[in-house]
Amino acid sequence: MTTLSLTDVIKNIRDLPALPVVVIELMNTLEQEDSNTHVLAEKVSRDQALTAKTLRLANSSFYGMQSKVTTIHQAIAILGFNSVRTLVTAAAVLGNFSSSENDAFNLQGFWRHSIATALCARSLAHQLHVNQDYAFMVGLLHDIGKLVLVTRSPQHYAKVIAQQVAQDCYAIEAERTVLGIDHAMVGRALAEHWKFPVLMQLAIASHHAPDGQGEGSLASIVHVADCMVHALDLCGDEQDLVPPVSALVWTSMNLDQDVLMRVFRETEMQFDEASHILVSTQVR
Repeated sequence: MTTLSLTDVIKNIRDLPALPVVVIELMNTLEQEDSNTHVLAEKVSRDQALTAKTLRLANSSFYGMQSKVTTIHQAIAILGFNSVRTLVTAAAVLGNFSSSENDAFNLQGFWRHSIATALCARSLAHQLHVNQDYAFMVGLLHDIGKLVLVTRSPQHYAKVIAQQVAQDCYAIEAERTVLGIDHAMVGRALAEHWKFPVLMQLAIASHHAPDGQGEGSLASIVHVADCMVHALDLCGDEQDLVPPVSALVWTSMNLDQDVLMRVFRETEMQFDEASHILVSTQVR
């Protein structure tokens, strides 16, 4: 066993590239009612790469636009500030983790799974009348702790991957056995460092153990979305295992067959285009 303390991981987190200032400002607006959307739109527009990727997403099947959106201001006017904030954050976060020194870690598969989970969580949130933008962002970031471990402690995580293969177990089990910590704990630490709202921090920390988080909680929605996406095998990993769904959470959601099929269809329909836009130019 090669333990890795959370304190050491947090020190490494501080060395990570910071998110663009405008993204931090956008995240802070989640809990503000008097945000100046015009000023924030101007700031986003100054980052040409971020703007280009956000507009590509806005014009994709993700929203099914009837007319082309050409500026951030126009996107906010048509899609709403909350949706544009979600897209900008997604594009910025992926840009912060564009490579991995660990050849055994499938970075492209990781992002494909994360994007699919985000789409599935968004669809589930819509069906359950929960904030879709929150669900999308937590779905995208639910496993972000893995990337911290892979990029900041590659030798340690290589042992985790070896343990996972040897024991044919879930990643989180291998992490706890080898490191003494897991990616959910590390993900919360990163969310705290990036000053994400506490609601999102808790959801990231609890997505593997959502019981007790409350009916229709973000953690519960992402937990179910994560399991669904593993079952759909959208990341293309032959070694992927489908985690068990919490019986308590599943019962509380009370999803009928028609709703489930609708969620599956929406996730699959939007997945290819969204992953192409977000992943193809990031992973190298």
